[in-house]
Amino acid sequence: MVKERGSVKALFCYPVKGLSAQPLGRVELRPGAGIPNDRMFAFARPDGRYRPGTRDGLPKQEFFALVSDCRLAGLDTHLDPETDVLTARVAGHEVLKTDLTTEDGRDTAVRFFTRVLDMPSGAAPLFAREAGRRFTDAAAAGDGPMNWLSLVNLASVRDLELRTGTVVDPMRFRANILVDGLRAWSELDLTGREFDLGDVRVRAVHRTKRCAATEVDPVTGRRDLPVVSMIDRTYGHRLMGIYLEVLGAGVLEKGDEIVV
Repeated sequence: MVKERGSVKALFCYPVKGLSAQPLGRVELRPGAGIPNDRMFAFARPDGRYRPGTRDGLPKQEFFALVSDCRLAGLDTHLDPETDVLTARVAGHEVLKTDLTTEDGRDTAVRFFTRVLDMPSGAAPLFAREAGRRFTDAAAAGDGPMNWLSLVNLASVRDLELRTGTVVDPMRFRANILVDGLRAWSELDLTGREFDLGDVRVRAVHRTKRCAATEVDPVTGRRDLPVVSMIDRTYGHRLMGIYLEVLGAGVLEKGDEIVV
């Protein structure tokens, strides 16, 4: 079989579910584990199923996220991985800086997002963090899926653009890994196969079905493009990208080769 080769164009983690991507130059991966710091915090709906100490994976609807709360994309946020200090900016101006390791800092974050989300009087999001757990979309499927990595093939995004005559920012898909050099949509045929991502061995475990979060412009925060409908009308499915399980420890870097 002729091997197909591409390269890793970008790596990202999303420390707080629903908030900004943080680019990575390299990442150390371990078998069965996810991207370090990815979706380790979230803000849960006060009338939902999450409560402190919850160990079950919950669906995205239990948390504030872009699928239903597009105004979150109007914030430029950054979490310092060394200190857990969360900073938020709007139009370049700092509007929040708080230490999530302290109770006061977490309370400050909750008050801030209560205002951002325009919640009614007496209601507030619940700050969510559980040791050893991630608030990924796939977490609802179990502890293994909770640690899957998400990959998007840039050639597939370009093909969608070409066929629809519409510019589609790949960041709408909030992937951990962006790759290029593969044939458009060839990633969907990898399910169940093992391959090398840099010097890390991975298995493609699931195709990624897309939701309304992709409709939100990651720059403006506006819900302005019916991406799911565009994919469905054009291809007859609602897929973009795949989930990966890490099989072997290693370091993945931007620019690394992908061999499938």
